[in-house]
Order: sequence, then C-alpha cells, then structure tokens
Amino acid sequence: MMTFTKRALLAAAASLPLMAGSAWAQDQGLISIIVTEPANPYWFTEGEVARTTAEELGYETTVAAHKGDTNTESNLIDAAITNGAKAIILDPANADGSVGVVRKATDAGIPVFLVNAEINESGIAIAQLVSNNAQGAALGAVAWQEMVGDEAKFVELFGNPSDNNAATRSNGYNTVLSQYPTLEKVAQEVANWDRTQGYNKMQSIIQANPEIDAVISGNDEMALGAIAALKEAGKLEGTIVGGFDGSPDAVDAIKAGELAYTVLQPVAVFAEAAVRQADYYIKNGEPMVAEEKQLFDCVLITADNVDKYTAPFVLSE
Repeated sequence: MMTFTKRALLAAAASLPLMAGSAWAQDQGLISIIVTEPANPYWFTEGEVARTTAEELGYETTVAAHKGDTNTESNLIDAAITNGAKAIILDPANADGSVGVVRKATDAGIPVFLVNAEINESGIAIAQLVSNNAQGAALGAVAWQEMVGDEAKFVELFGNPSDNNAATRSNGYNTVLSQYPTLEKVAQEVANWDRTQGYNKMQSIIQANPEIDAVISGNDEMALGAIAALKEAGKLEGTIVGGFDGSPDAVDAIKAGELAYTVLQPVAVFAEAAVRQADYYIKNGEPMVAEEKQLFDCVLITADNVDKYTAPFVLSE
C-alpha cells in the first residue's frame, strides 16, 4: 500500500500536462463521479474537485450522490455504463456492499477509481485512493490526550459502521488512549457521520453522564453536533472536543475556541489525483500508479496553524 504526502502529490500533479483549452483535450468523453452526500462539505468538495479536474482535462462530467444507499449506487453505476462513461470516480457506499457494483462496471469495460473509502476486495478497481486514516487517528488522539491530560471522563462518537474508516479511526484512537488507564470512556455512540445525530446522541449522553471532560469524534460533523448539545446544556466551556475531516465549519469552530482541533483529510488532493490517474488510464490502458491502494497522509489543524487554511480542505505549508 503506497502512502502519499500532500507535497509529493502536488508535485506529481504539477508534472502532468494540463489539456484544458487545447483542441486535443476537448471531447474526451464522459467521466462519471459518484459521491456520498454533497450536503456534507467534505463530499461536496470531493465531487467539485473531481468535476473541475475532469473538465480541465477535456471531459464531460456528471456528479451524483448515492447517500449511502447501495441500491441508488447500483442505479448510478448502471447509468454510467449506459452513458458510455470512460471512467468512474466512486466514493463507495459500503465496504462489502459496493464490491458488486465495482465489479459490474469493470466487467462492462469501465475503469473504476475509488476515493475516500475502500472496498473489502482488491483487484477489481484500478485504484483506491484514501486518507491515511490510521495515521490521522493517531495524530488526533495524541493531540487530544495532550490537551485533555492523563485523567478524564470522555465520550467517543463513532461513524457509519458500514464504512471501514469508522473502525479504523476508532481503533487508532483506542490504541493511543488505552495507554492512559485513568482516561475513562463513559460512552461510545454511533452517529453515522451526521451532525444532527451527533447532537441527539450527545444530548442523551449528557443526561446520563453529567460530568464529561472531553469528546473525541470520528468526524467533524458529529463533533459539531456534540458542541451544539454541550453549548445548549451549558457544558461546553472547559470541555475538549476533537474532530476529523478539516471541514470549513470545523475550522470556524476552532477559530471560535469551541473545537480543539480537527484532522485534515486531504480530499482535495486525492480527488484530483484520482481523476488524473483515470485520465492516464484512459489514454494509456494501464495504471499511472502501480499500487491499487494509495494512502494520503492527514494533517493536524489547531488554533496554532488554523490561519494557514486557505481553501476548503486545503492547508498551505
């Protein structure tokens, strides 16, 4: 499994020719982009960066969302096949449940490039480009522990269990925090990456455990929901809340002193990389990168470096 830093990927992307504006680049065909839920700024950015990159390279694009539903995902893959897509950029709905649709597209002769989430089978997609979730979780947990200290009562908010990223992040948190036996996890709740669910789950947790010192969350949306519940209960002051994604709203919460940190996923980097790899494959008939599974390192955003956040999910160096 290959690991990329943001610097290395930007350098690689810069070395590739930009085809936009040339006659040769026009009418390259269709690239179908399928994301999870564009109402979430993370997935919106994923889709927009992929679309913009593909159009710069001369492709037509469609951007659609399956919203975590494998039936919808299957219908969107069918549409991409019917429309003669040259490639599909897919954020899979389910680690197991999306294997079949990736195979269906591949059998139809359409190369599939997965972004953000993996499927539980190799050798079907041309590439799986994801954040280094284990590295990012360890990065966040170390920062969280330094802020919280050795002794605290805390809550963990867990993402969608059908997404392997949820367990990877949780395991990364626990690997670090289990080294501190006086850190007591009083609750762990599934909130499915969703702000409203994070808010509702946190409300219930507060009622059952009025003394909470900290929250560690699998993503920013759940963390922001927890912050809203803590504020409503008058318990946010002094409570350390950590997130994961690097969303614009999370950055605003850091600036406001409400969120302690977020772990930036380089979605803008790997969404662009996926399209450039798709373009290479379309033109050359072979992968641009030999390794199917490619990891992109995450970066910590705190009050100390938040001013370097220059665009959605981009931290300047």
